[in-house]
Order: sequence, then C-alpha cells, then structure tokens
Amino acid sequence: MSQSQIGAQMYTLREHTKTPADIAKTCRRVKQMGYDAIQISAFGKIETPELAKILKNEGLICAATHVSLDMMKDVETCLAYHQAIGCKYTAVGGYFPWNQDPQAGEQAWRNYAKDFSAIAKPLAAKGLRAGYHNHSHELVQYDGRQAMGILIEATDPSIWFEIDTYWIAQGGGDPAAWIERVKGRIPCVHVKDMQVDRNRVQKMAEVGAGNLNWPRIIKACKAAGVEWYLVERDDGDLDPFDSLKISLDNLHAMGIK
Repeated sequence: MSQSQIGAQMYTLREHTKTPADIAKTCRRVKQMGYDAIQISAFGKIETPELAKILKNEGLICAATHVSLDMMKDVETCLAYHQAIGCKYTAVGGYFPWNQDPQAGEQAWRNYAKDFSAIAKPLAAKGLRAGYHNHSHELVQYDGRQAMGILIEATDPSIWFEIDTYWIAQGGGDPAAWIERVKGRIPCVHVKDMQVDRNRVQKMAEVGAGNLNWPRIIKACKAAGVEWYLVERDDGDLDPFDSLKISLDNLHAMGIK
C-alpha cells in the first residue's frame, strides 16, 4: 500500500485562486503552512505551462483534479493537461439528475453510470483514472437501493470514488462503511468534519473539530488503500486558510503524515 499523504482541496480557497497571480500566491501559502500536495479545483483561467511551473516552483504535487465531463471526453486534451501537471487522478464533482429532469429516478443513475464508464475507460487505458465525488443526494433510495450503491456496482472498475466524509454523514450514512465498500477504488478521500448547532443545523467543520468518528474513518481509509487525504471545507466559520491549517495539524496528531 502506498504511504498516505495529505493534500489541500483548493476549492476551499476558491476566492483566492481567480487569477494566475492569485494561484501562485495561494499555492505558496498552502506550501508554507505544511501541505505538500493539492487537488486542483475552482481555479480561474490559467495556461497549463504556467500552472505546471507554479507547482514545480512551490514544490507541490497535484494529487488530483476536478474537471468536467466535457473535458474528460476530449481524451487527448485531458491527458495532456494532467501529464503536464504530473497528475494521475481526476474526478467529476457529482451527478445532479434533477437539474435536467425533476422526475428522474433509478434508471437515470444507471444511464449515467454507463455513460461515465464509456468516458472513463479511454482515459484509464492511458494512465489517467477518472473518479466520482459524492455529496449527500447520492444516498437517495429506490426501493431500498441507494443511488451511490448503484453507481459503485454499475460503473467500470477503473472508476474510483472520492468519498466525502461530511456529505456521507449529512445524508445519514456511515463514512467509514462507504469507504470500506469501495476498497481498492478510493485513492483519494475528502476529509471534513461535521458540527451541529443549538438549532440542530449541521455545518462543516475542520477535521477533528466536529462529531465524526475519525479513528474509525482513518482505519477504514488505511484498509481501503487511500493514498491521499484531501482536506476540504466548502464553507464555515473560520478563514479558509486557518481552516486548512487546523485540519492539517489535527490529521498529524491523528498519525496521518
């Protein structure tokens, strides 16, 4: 099993990555706070050679990316981009069937699994693995079968699953159990915690600052073959840079280096 590492999911810092100059400055701050890797997401327009130069200059590894299905369909362009930045994992940010059809049901998920597999297989054949990032709506049930389970069963085995600990818990699931379910298909995991306020409203929190069972989650990650713990916080009470630093320190305290 590869040694696990920690990366910063740059969606957390999306307000600070709108221009090439912003991206360079933000990557420098991320490196200085102790991260050696990032997941590229929500960057403003930047030429690939310039991005590759920034990563090299700052000593950052690109653990993974989030890109659109349209980009994945352009196999050569997608491959060239990821080769230039030294990245072998990419993922889509989710499937939202009700945006197109409010009545979409189980078959929509099965169709998506088939279509996504057809897009992912040519990439995998050339060394770039495509994955799926969940939110909570994938835990919707159809006669007792959850959409997430349908995706896992119906997609090509080359497709990996970027389990997001917060969103699984927000949907009423057990993050560790879902991580275990995709053993061997989860090179990257999204780690963020969950708190609840006095009005019983759930909110995102820094790893170790909420109520998720991190010893259980980390044990599942190690058994499932996770290579990268990608720290993300979509929104929350703290400055996003401070948030990333707290999560990093807490993961180190938990034994993840």
